[in-house]
Amino acid sequence: MDSSVSKALQDKLYDKRKAGALELESIIRNALAENNHDKIAKIVHQLCHDYAYAVHQPHARNGGLIGLAAAAIAMGAEVARYLKEIVPPVLACFSDQDARVRYYACESMYNIAKVAKGETLVYFNDVFDALCKLAADTELSVKNGAELLDRLVKDIVSESAASYASMLVPEPATADSEVDSPERNGEAHTAFSLPRFIPLLQERIHVLNPFTRTFLVSWITLLDSIPDLELVAYLPSFLGGLLKFLSDPNQDVHTTTKVALDRFLNEIKKIAAVKKGIAESRRGRDEKEQQTSGSSEAVAVDNPDVDQAKTEQANGDEAGTPAAPTSDTPQTPKTAETDSPTVDGGSTLEASGELEKENEDFEDEWIPGQDVQIDYQRILDILVTFLSESSEEEIQIIALKWIETFFDICPEDILLFTPRLLAQLLPALSHDVDHVKQAANRVNQALMAYIMSLPEEPSRPQTDAEQTQQTNQAPPAITSAPGTTTSIPTIRALAQANGDARRDSAPSLRQTRKATSPDPVEQPTSAPQTQEPEPPVEDEPEVEPKARTDLDYEAAVNALTLQFLHEHEATRVAALAWLIMLHRKSPRKILAIQDATFPALLKTLSDPAEAVVTRDLLLLSQISKSSDDTYFTSFMVNLLKLFTTDRRLLESRGNLIIRQLCLSLPPEKIYRTMADCLERDSDEDVEFASIMVQNLNNNLITAPELQDLRKRLRNLDTRDGQIFFTVLFRAWCVNAVATFSLCLLAQAYEQAYNLLHLFAELEMTVNTLIQIDKLVQLLESPVFTYLRMQLLEPERFPHLYKCLYGLLMLLPQSSAFAALKNRLNSVSAIGYLHIAPRGAPATPSTVSTFERQNRLRSKDGGGTGDGGIRWNDLLDKFKATQERVRRNQQRQITGQHDGATDDRMSSPEQTRRLAVPAEKVGAGGARPGSAASVGRPPLQPVGGGLVKGKSSLNLGRVATGFGARKGKAK
Repeated sequence: MDSSVSKALQDKLYDKRKAGALELESIIRNALAENNHDKIAKIVHQLCHDYAYAVHQPHARNGGLIGLAAAAIAMGAEVARYLKEIVPPVLACFSDQDARVRYYACESMYNIAKVAKGETLVYFNDVFDALCKLAADTELSVKNGAELLDRLVKDIVSESAASYASMLVPEPATADSEVDSPERNGEAHTAFSLPRFIPLLQERIHVLNPFTRTFLVSWITLLDSIPDLELVAYLPSFLGGLLKFLSDPNQDVHTTTKVALDRFLNEIKKIAAVKKGIAESRRGRDEKEQQTSGSSEAVAVDNPDVDQAKTEQANGDEAGTPAAPTSDTPQTPKTAETDSPTVDGGSTLEASGELEKENEDFEDEWIPGQDVQIDYQRILDILVTFLSESSEEEIQIIALKWIETFFDICPEDILLFTPRLLAQLLPALSHDVDHVKQAANRVNQALMAYIMSLPEEPSRPQTDAEQTQQTNQAPPAITSAPGTTTSIPTIRALAQANGDARRDSAPSLRQTRKATSPDPVEQPTSAPQTQEPEPPVEDEPEVEPKARTDLDYEAAVNALTLQFLHEHEATRVAALAWLIMLHRKSPRKILAIQDATFPALLKTLSDPAEAVVTRDLLLLSQISKSSDDTYFTSFMVNLLKLFTTDRRLLESRGNLIIRQLCLSLPPEKIYRTMADCLERDSDEDVEFASIMVQNLNNNLITAPELQDLRKRLRNLDTRDGQIFFTVLFRAWCVNAVATFSLCLLAQAYEQAYNLLHLFAELEMTVNTLIQIDKLVQLLESPVFTYLRMQLLEPERFPHLYKCLYGLLMLLPQSSAFAALKNRLNSVSAIGYLHIAPRGAPATPSTVSTFERQNRLRSKDGGGTGDGGIRWNDLLDKFKATQERVRRNQQRQITGQHDGATDDRMSSPEQTRRLAVPAEKVGAGGARPGSAASVGRPPLQPVGGGLVKGKSSLNLGRVATGFGARKGKAK
């Protein structure tokens, strides 16, 4: 440069530097006109190294920047060959400490880019990085200059990024092209390359400055708006950063980011729709080709000319000479076949040519988006991660919205993330914000519906070895009940006894199992289990096998089981609903992993929410239905153990649990199993057995779910009914009142009357009197309507009167006493008039009843001897059990006297409360409420003092009958 120009560019005044730049511009124009590129190169080199890089001379740097801009303007289109030297020093000034230098750098780069246009894209990454830093500049003038440059670069990118190729390929571009992704190698020749830009965007996307974030979102939106770039294919690279922008307190950042994400989602929808349409078109075209080729072959076979040509060709081949040519060109059989006329008179050659032309046209037709490959699995991974790590409401709503949309695009990919998604989705169902809750509910329903729509697992016959495997899997659940600090040896012995019943055949079956399948245990719990069903794989080999393979049942069940500990009821209910659905969908896979979930399911029965307990019982019932009897027995045993350790659960939820189980499982099976367990367990914990029997008995009498079971109990003529009654009676013996009510329910009135004789020897406790009071109230309920109607037929049911009058004698004079007395007084006249003499022959109307009684008991009362009910044995069982109860109560009373002075059973207050005044008792001296008063002859004062007229006679007569009966028994 001339000395005058060099001096002017270093001046501290802007006007002089500008004048020097104008003079430099004219010098370069003249050199360019003379084609003196050496002089231009020297000037550019001088401007860069002596001015633009003069770090400690700010005025020289400013002069160098304006000089480089003037040189670029002067060179015009020829600036491309010098950009390699011009651009780096200008970009270096973007980070200068002096704000004026940064501003002039923006101004210089603006002028250079305005001249270079598309060639600027070669240095796009460097320019973008510099602008990204200046977006957060503290100086307003610098930010304004950067915004002007940013607009210009955006215009250049919009116009030229997709197609512009550099006039001179620089070395950096050639080196960077090596990192191009395989699917983008075709774009290496363009000046702008997304594969080279994405790493820089990944680095900058994690900034925190709101101005820089706005800058990045604006560029992402711009690049996405250019159709040929297809930025959406690189979405997983920066989606995480965009989602973080949603938590920015700056409203502008939040709004622009949300708009950009919605734009990407809509674009993904369009691309998926395009690909789906193309796939359907290709399928339709393939079907059309098959139909056309099939019709062509059919016509060719029916054409005699074709047959003749084939015959001549065959003859020529046999003779070793070619077939004689026809008037047309020599044809092969294939040509003759394709040239045969079609049904409509045309030629199949013409038809196939038109079809090939249509196919070529179809292949040549390009639809935007059809070649875009989107990594849905990476996107889903990011979305699920943000669901778990972010507590921002907006982020969760956006993530759930995207996942919901993906159910229409790639549901098979979502199956891979089902366990992780469930772990975050179910807690969101109880979110405090309604929008999050609604979005989670939609995703939950969509996921459940998709899994339900998967092909059903093909049913195959269960082999003996598999049954043995399930049998061997169930017993561990017996000893794994949660929260049990004390053990019940008899319950455990029962479970072991149930297992011993299969022990004889189990070893040989296990050996057979090992011989046929080396690893039977790993198969149900591992992923290959989902590949086992063959028929669906053959029918739909493209989609369904993958979808079924990707669903990890074990991980999903583990994730759902953890939700049992969630604080919100909605989440726990949803987790159980999922387990119920998965079990219905694939019972074998759930059974394979039920050992780990069974303790958690049992513990959930203590949940405070009734809806949770109901669904938990439904799931346990489903598992019991699909398992063998060993699992059911272990379930009942563990349930009783849970009631033993958690008496509050038994009091608050015992009835609910029993009724819900009877809805889902056979009630008789439940009562049989529990009765067996309680009979064996009564020796260890008499108090619990009595309470449990009382609960079971109350439900047996009152529960609407057990109506059929009550009808079955009333029919003791059948062998099954007799066995069922015997099982219940033996277990019910631990509770005297429950045993008596069971006999009333089964219409075994004579046995009930015999029990009343034994009641006289029992100590009437407060609990016993309360149970009798409740029984009297139940006798007035609709359940015992048949019993009240039987009071009208005393000749058929003589012992029913004795039972009820005996029950009346056990009660103190309370409201229950008055209710029962009024009921008996209303039919006492009928009983007095129609009681048949003892030796009277049976009338035709009573034959059936007496025959029924004779079938149930033998003449000597020792049982039928043919497998029927042995009534005397049951009475002996009742006596022995009640003796154990008495000893247990005595031990408790003795322990209370030894350890404390408070004796609940003999406190003066309760004695006064239970005592009956002597004037109400009358003569006889029997303690009211005591069983000792039943059957004693001097009962006339009770009838005479309380009943008038004919009723008193009836009471006296019946009471005398009680005494006579007891005298005979003695």
